[in-house]
Amino acid sequence: MSDTTDIKNSKMIISKPRVIVSGGGTGGHIFPAVAIANAIKNKYADAEILFVGAKGKMEMEKVPKAGYPIKGLWISGLQRKLTLSNLMFPIKLIVSLIRSIGIVKSFKPDIAIGVGGYAGGPLLKAATMLGVPALIHESNSFPGITNKLLGKSVNTVCVAFAGMEKYFPKSKLVITGNPVRQEIVKLAGKREQALAHFKLDNSRPVVLVVGGSLGARSINHAIHGSLESFKEHNYQVLWQTGKLYKSESEQAIKELVYDGVKANEFIYEMDLAYAAADVVVSRAGAMSVSELSLVAKPAILVPLPSAAEDHQTKNAMTLVLKDAAVLVKDQDAKENLFQEVNSLLTDPSRMEKMVVNINKLAISDADQLILKEVETLLG
Repeated sequence: MSDTTDIKNSKMIISKPRVIVSGGGTGGHIFPAVAIANAIKNKYADAEILFVGAKGKMEMEKVPKAGYPIKGLWISGLQRKLTLSNLMFPIKLIVSLIRSIGIVKSFKPDIAIGVGGYAGGPLLKAATMLGVPALIHESNSFPGITNKLLGKSVNTVCVAFAGMEKYFPKSKLVITGNPVRQEIVKLAGKREQALAHFKLDNSRPVVLVVGGSLGARSINHAIHGSLESFKEHNYQVLWQTGKLYKSESEQAIKELVYDGVKANEFIYEMDLAYAAADVVVSRAGAMSVSELSLVAKPAILVPLPSAAEDHQTKNAMTLVLKDAAVLVKDQDAKENLFQEVNSLLTDPSRMEKMVVNINKLAISDADQLILKEVETLLG
């Protein structure tokens, strides 16, 4: 036995921790969850990690692909209008809580971790009821309902942004940032490779446009409507259109007769895309904001207005208030987006200032900071 022989409490011997991770619904919840699990697994090779998600949600597919087992709960969120799903919610919640109690009793975790999303509510509630140490991670600057409710009963609340004492007990708060995909934020020495990969010209500025994996309608319409202006100013556009706008963007580029616009349904090589970019136009999801802080690129953020509690606008404002990004409202994108792009690209000193400011907000070791809090709770 190791040097922990004299420790009476078996929970203190953490060479083989048992961990439940719960939550999901969106990539912004699933990726941090997997990143936290990976950090634990890298430190404790014999750790046993079980995920609990919501049946029918993307975590049921993404988590097994990441190499972890997952159990599903019959749970969904509340809609903003009266629906059959809303009427079923109390039943789903009770059934999921009973199922969660069974999962916790069967798995016997040393710690429970929640990342937001429907399944996190009943699972973390069951864990805390049964005396299991618990931690939640909130990726946004405005927490979801699940995490706000859980903040009262868990031991630790890890957050990505400052100022979260408005929503959680101050004594439980730890600023850790968001775990991001490290392989896509390491850009050193990749500029030439990136330009060659996307067939871009080093002598002309590059604007990277990303609206999420499915694209963003308002951003796509704004870029489409400004293609002549990009051509006139000799700006290059690396444009992730999403599946729904692919054919329309290709037709527009064909009619433009200009080699400076490269449309992609989806960009898999995001490290190269960031390396090529002089300015980035993006939505303001939590993970996007965290990635932009780490790659330190001047950014124009167009928050998705339908995001729950308008949290993307709140995410964006954490950068805008530090003069680290520009905000363009969704409804103003068609009229103002190109003007803001041009304003940045014609003001190098402003761009340099934004790079310095956004980089100050970057937290590069979020997964390790969260791991440290996990280890504290493990004893």
